[in-house]
Amino acid sequence: MAVLKVRKYGDPVLRRRALPVGEVTVEVRTLIEDMTETMYDEVGIGLAAPQVGVSLRLVVVGDEAGRGVQALVNPVITAQGGQVTAEEGCLSIPGVFAPIARAEWVEVEAMGADGGPVRIRA
Repeated sequence: MAVLKVRKYGDPVLRRRALPVGEVTVEVRTLIEDMTETMYDEVGIGLAAPQVGVSLRLVVVGDEAGRGVQALVNPVITAQGGQVTAEEGCLSIPGVFAPIARAEWVEVEAMGADGGPVRIRA
């Protein structure tokens, strides 16, 4: 596993529409492992592939309760509800925190690191 360079605000890769992942290959699983290591090294709770310079629809999300990391490949929000405002930061904009309004809950469908279907409510 490797710690990857996190791209910062202004990097063009952060503005590009990410491409869907065709299938979960060995290379994609290695990227998931590297992204997970990078996220924890940067003390984050989530990291998207474009943030490490890879324009793919892939995100790793840590569980604040310490139960592990979930990889979401080609995630799609299928339902959402409510609204909550909380202070958030972004690894690509270090040192900046601001109140952000988001859905109180979402349902997401994706592929997992094994290529199988994943459905979560968070």
